[in-house]
Amino acid sequence: MTPATAKPETTQSPKLRKLLAALEGNWQAEMSGYHTYRTLSERDHDPIRKQTLMHMADAEAQHAALWEKRILELGGKQPHYRGKSTGDADSLVNRMGGQRMALRRLEIDESRAIALYGQQLKELDDEPSLAALRQVIEEEREHYQELSSLIRQRYPRKAVPVEPSKAQALLDELLSRRNGGGTGRQTTGWIGDAIYGVNDGLGAIFGIVSGVSGATQGASKYVLMAGLAGMIASALSMGSGAYLAAKSEREIYEAEVARERDAIEMNGPEARELLSLYYQVKGLPEDDADHMVEHIAQDKEQLLRALASERLKSSEEALRDPLTSAFSGAISTAVGAFIPIIPFFFLNGYPAIIASAVISLVAHFAVGAAKSLITIRSWWASGTEMTLVGAVEGLVTYVIGIGLGRVGA
Repeated sequence: MTPATAKPETTQSPKLRKLLAALEGNWQAEMSGYHTYRTLSERDHDPIRKQTLMHMADAEAQHAALWEKRILELGGKQPHYRGKSTGDADSLVNRMGGQRMALRRLEIDESRAIALYGQQLKELDDEPSLAALRQVIEEEREHYQELSSLIRQRYPRKAVPVEPSKAQALLDELLSRRNGGGTGRQTTGWIGDAIYGVNDGLGAIFGIVSGVSGATQGASKYVLMAGLAGMIASALSMGSGAYLAAKSEREIYEAEVARERDAIEMNGPEARELLSLYYQVKGLPEDDADHMVEHIAQDKEQLLRALASERLKSSEEALRDPLTSAFSGAISTAVGAFIPIIPFFFLNGYPAIIASAVISLVAHFAVGAAKSLITIRSWWASGTEMTLVGAVEGLVTYVIGIGLGRVGA
C-alpha cells in the first residue's frame, strides 16, 4: 500500500498500528546511532577509529532508510528524528568516561539492538519487515565485532610466527587493555562482591530499620541499636562468607588440577585424546584438533593448563583472591547498611522514618542504575526494579513491626 492510498490512522487495525510503532522505534534508534557514530568519528583523532566509526554511521543511516521505506509502504507518516544532533555522544556517561567509555556503551547498545531485533523476529508478522530485520541483525553483529576490535585496539597485524614467551606477553598486554589495566576476572569478582555487598547491606538493614521503626514509632535509640548491630553482623557475615567461598573455590580448583596432573602422568595418550575431543566438540575437525593437541602436549604444563581449562571451565587467573573478596564484601556491606540509619542520628519519630525511607530508596535506585554500567540493561530499568523491591521490603517489614509493637504493648 502506497502513502497515497493509505488508510487514515484512525482506521488502521491494531496490528498495523503495532507494526508501525515498532518500525518507528527502530528508525529513531538507527538515526540516533547515525548521529552518535558520526559525532564520535568527527571528534576522533585516530585515523582507523575515525574511518570505522564513519562507516558505521553510514550503515546506521542505511538501516534507518530501510525502516522509513517500509513505514511509508505501510501507509505510515514520514518519521521525524526526535533526538539530539549529536545522538548519545554528549550523554553524561560518555562525557565522564571519554571516548573509550563511549565505545563501550555503544558496544552494549549494539547488543541490545540485536536482542530487540531478535525479539521482533518472533513478534512481527510482516514478511518485508522480517526480511529487513534479518539483514539489519547481521550487520549489527558486524558492528558489535568492529566496536569490540576498536575498544581492545586489535588493529590488523602481519601474521608472523611468535615465540610462546612473546605470545604470553602480547596476551597479557591485550588482556590488560581489555580490562582497563585491571586483572580481568579477579577485578570482575571484586566488583561483584562489592555490588552484592551493598545490595545485601542496604536491603537487610533497611528491613531491620523499617521493622523496628514500626514497632517503636521511630524511637532513635532502639533503631540505632538494632541498625548498628545489624550492620556489624551483616558486614562480618558477608566478609567471612566471601573469604570462605573464594578460598574453597581455590582449594577445589587446586585439588582438581592435582588430579589432572596425576592423570596425565599415568596415561598421557588418554589425556591428549580427551583434550582433542573437547576441541572437536567446539567445531574443530578431528585432524586439526589432534594436530593442535600434539603441539600443546610438547610442554606438559601447557597440556595441564589446557586440559584443566576445558575440564574445569576455569583457570588459576580467574580465581578470586580470598582476602580481596572478604575486604570488598565486608566494607561494601557496611556502607550499604549504614545508609538507612543515618537519619536516626539527627532525627526522631516519623520524620526520621520518612527520611530513612527516602534516602534508602534513592540509594536502591542509585545502586541499581550503577549496575547498568557493567550489564546490558538500561540504567532506568535496573534502578527502578531495585527501588520497587526495596519499597516492598520496607513496607512489609514496617507493617510487621507495627503488629509486633502492638503485641508487645
